[in-house]
Amino acid sequence: MKTKFAASVLSALLYAQGLLGFAALATVLLKERAHAEITAKADMPSGPSVLVVR
Repeated sequence: MKTKFAASVLSALLYAQGLLGFAALATVLLKERAHAEITAKADMPSGPSVLVVR
């Protein structure tokens, strides 16, 4: 009986660790994406642009 309880506790801990790892990875990826978008917007000139078509 104790071994089944220990196994279920260990399984729950491993599951929780997997969820936290996934959340951490998603946070890092979203943070990098947001930083890249801000950098790309900063490189764009602000103000009116002129498009000349011949």
